[in-house]
Amino acid sequence: MTTEFIWQLPTGSDGRHGDATFTRRGERAGSHQAFQPGVSDPRGTRFNFFDYVHQVARAADLSGFDGIQIQNDPEGDETWIVAGYVARGTRRLKLLTEFDAARGSAVYAAKNAVSFQRFTGGRFAWQVSVNHDAAQRRRFGDFTADADQLERVDEFITVARGVLTSTSYDFKGRFFEVLNGGFKGPLADKPVPHVYLSGSSDEALRLSGRQADVHLLDAAPLDDLTASIAALKKYAQESGRSVTAGLRIDVLARETEEEAVGDALRYWQQTGKRNDSKAPVTSANLWRDLATDRSGARGTLVGSYTQIIDRLAEYAAAGIGSFVLGAIPRLEEAYRIGEHVLPALRARLGNNDRKAA
Repeated sequence: MTTEFIWQLPTGSDGRHGDATFTRRGERAGSHQAFQPGVSDPRGTRFNFFDYVHQVARAADLSGFDGIQIQNDPEGDETWIVAGYVARGTRRLKLLTEFDAARGSAVYAAKNAVSFQRFTGGRFAWQVSVNHDAAQRRRFGDFTADADQLERVDEFITVARGVLTSTSYDFKGRFFEVLNGGFKGPLADKPVPHVYLSGSSDEALRLSGRQADVHLLDAAPLDDLTASIAALKKYAQESGRSVTAGLRIDVLARETEEEAVGDALRYWQQTGKRNDSKAPVTSANLWRDLATDRSGARGTLVGSYTQIIDRLAEYAAAGIGSFVLGAIPRLEEAYRIGEHVLPALRARLGNNDRKAA
């Protein structure tokens, strides 16, 4: 099995340094004012946040990543728009685009996906997520109950696949209804986007067993993930399918462990959530919730390049076949991980077919 490595693309904030302050590189509120106190980028109005996003995507492509995850930030830019923006500037990257099923019609989403597949050569992929913040969902006009979130995702994927693979598709469910749906002419018979789902509950794992191509687990000590990996495999087999277990985890890799820990401690102190007695270390090299507010990852591997390679290889040996990695700042860290971690890790895993340009 070839292990894939995907780099997170920011749609909200990202700084020029590895710190916890919220900035958007290149963003300006006006022609001469910074987005917030301090200068976000010295190039002024000649460079904006979308230019920066394009730089990160190109860095991931040139550094040998297999794809980019376009993070769904409710306060950030629309992920499908960002995917279209960076698609032409990348050659090989899978465009893993995160959104939730509240975005609207599954049929219209499928039609959009057809166009993405046509102009990217089949590189578009869906990460359908669930927003657990009910108050935030209502702000965006979504009043679906918490208990119904996964069922709506199930119907969304079912309908989208149905209209993408059939020219006469009927469906009637709780959330979606289609009569004689499907695409014809040049829009017909386009590849269904690979579907990435997530969640730690048994219900979420069962859903992925039926619907997902990849199920992304939250970062946790390896021993805590083995049961979920086994359950995912079991539910997929019950549906006659095969689902890849993935991991969403941040990485803070440096020349030495001391340097990495020093940078992590500085970041942790800046968050304002620190415990004065100890750092939030849960197991070997794994720090809990270090940059969760910024990146969404529940854990960060902190250590030397060799240590990070060892830990990721251990996750892969336990059954993880897809890694969605991230770090702050995304641009500089994409090059760092692409140069110092990915080549050696791929050689260790025996799939050294993707190299930096």
